[in-house]
Amino acid sequence: MGSVAMTSRPLLPIINAGYMVINGPGNVNSRRRSINDGGNRRMRLGLNIGYSGKRATAPVELVQQAEAAGFDSVWVAEAYGSDAVSVAAWLLARTTRIRVGTAIMQIPARTPANAAMTAMTLAQLSGDRFLVGLGASGPQVVEGWHGVPYGKPVTRMREYIQIMRKIMEREAPVEFDGEIYQLPWRGPGATGLGKPLKSILEATPGIPIYCASFTPAGLAAAAEVADGVFPIWLSPEQGGLIEDHLAPGFARRSDGRTRADFDVAPTLIVVVGDDVAACRRPVKEMLALYVGGMGARDKNFYNRYARDLGYEDAAVAIQDLFLAGRKEEAVQAVPDAFVDEIALVGPLARIGERASAWKRLGAEGKVGTLILGMRQPEYLGAIAGILLG
Repeated sequence: MGSVAMTSRPLLPIINAGYMVINGPGNVNSRRRSINDGGNRRMRLGLNIGYSGKRATAPVELVQQAEAAGFDSVWVAEAYGSDAVSVAAWLLARTTRIRVGTAIMQIPARTPANAAMTAMTLAQLSGDRFLVGLGASGPQVVEGWHGVPYGKPVTRMREYIQIMRKIMEREAPVEFDGEIYQLPWRGPGATGLGKPLKSILEATPGIPIYCASFTPAGLAAAAEVADGVFPIWLSPEQGGLIEDHLAPGFARRSDGRTRADFDVAPTLIVVVGDDVAACRRPVKEMLALYVGGMGARDKNFYNRYARDLGYEDAAVAIQDLFLAGRKEEAVQAVPDAFVDEIALVGPLARIGERASAWKRLGAEGKVGTLILGMRQPEYLGAIAGILLG
């Protein structure tokens, strides 16, 4: 086990390529309780399987292995190649118990109605195993790939989720008058012939919706309108960076739901091997890419988050080096402590010792779903045993 062998899929996918999950018919409250198990503090495990490379792939065997190891969910990503929904549907058709979610579906890529149609269809076809995760993406992808203005991502996310809920609840033909979205559309180019519509599918209310965010405004908006949040990395010792920003959103909720009903679902990177430095290496490569090059210099949300975690000097150096084309030096500038704070790396014994902080978060109800970013399927069972034991 001296070397670190991993599959070629990204260790941590570009969840939004710039950053900012569902069940089916039945009792609304019982479905929503599935997020946090109604006070059951047992943490669930998810597996982030990322997105495809040059050819679209769906890692069916890996997902089936995760299912057998006791994982609750797997999560599919998209950037500007393979789409998340197609792969999720493929995996749902080839599994029986494990839930399959999107982390994330890019909000600018689909209308709210299209996202709601997708959610309702896959939830009903899969026996309530489809999970929806949404993300705002970033300016480079939104404007460069989807060809729409980046605009106000937090406002867009809030309105998007509100429309999805109206559609899925199916209480009346949908009308919405927001800053970003209007149903029916009355803006430039409108014919005036649009009419409020109600989904042909039966109501699927209470479908939990997660969104990706780690900015203060985005976290507050998630707590206000969503059922869970993907905060990408999380430091067990600095939970206030998430919790403090969720509180204002819960204060604005109109449905009475509280923090106890809300799922914080971070990604925890896991790399197993005898050589700790070698195991840290792929994490450092990922951090150098995100902190150094994911977005323009003044629009890199990951860089700002690294500073908030206490790595300000390192974040500046990593970005300067990465943007100057000195990528190997940027990797070397990532502190070991940064890796150890957000990831579990090294021999299984070391991982077992360091897993206690993450297990504590689950026991305290601060993390409901821990989504693992790992590319060593031979260790899925061992890692599940450590984290769930």
